[in-house]
Amino acid sequence: MSDLKTRFETAVANSKNLSERPDNSTLLKIYGLYKQSTTGDNTDKKPGFGDMVGRAKWDAWNQCKGTEQDAAMQQYIDLIESLS
Repeated sequence: MSDLKTRFETAVANSKNLSERPDNSTLLKIYGLYKQSTTGDNTDKKPGFGDMVGRAKWDAWNQCKGTEQDAAMQQYIDLIESLS
């Protein structure tokens, strides 16, 4: 397993143990980078207006579109480290 992948998995584990809960926009950024890192570009259908949480998550992931998975992993690691 690559060093980046190991550091990413450590950051994912650390994200569950942050000293304080990040604000919603930061949580969405974390979600978007995680999805981009693990799945790649968003190809899912955008949720309807009735699903505001799903829509916000979809938008956060879609903002990462075009980012290489390794780059998204590094951004995720950097963001979690800045919050720790």
